[in-house]
Amino acid sequence: MKKYEFTGETKIINTLNGEITLRRIKASMEFGVIKAGDIGGWIEKEANISENGNAWVCGNAEVWGDAKVSGDAEVWGDAKVWGDAKVWGNAEVYGNAEVWGDAKVWGDAEVWGDAKAWGDAKVWGDAKVWGDARV
Repeated sequence: MKKYEFTGETKIINTLNGEITLRRIKASMEFGVIKAGDIGGWIEKEANISENGNAWVCGNAEVWGDAKVSGDAEVWGDAKVWGDAKVWGNAEVYGNAEVWGDAKVWGDAEVWGDAKAWGDAKVWGDAKVWGDARV
């Protein structure tokens, strides 16, 4: 059984590469602290969230492009992850944080507030990036 399904709710966002349609997700089973029926965030395609582990996107968070959230990672709040960015392990991206390009966030790392990680940035271990930080 898949851990989430699309709700049918969509929204269009404007990116540098044109318009992209994002779809809201809903948990279809219990995993981690997520209960079946919990409404999630917005993703472009199924490949944006791993079916393995407790990875989740919720709130108004958006994940698109070839970005991937896996392991037990969470993206929430108004955070955005796109491009080829990867978030995994127990990592969290939240608030108004943005992770894009080839950036990687993993381990117990957190990126939050208005922080931004992009390009070839790597945030890992117990690292905390917040406020208006740029990596």
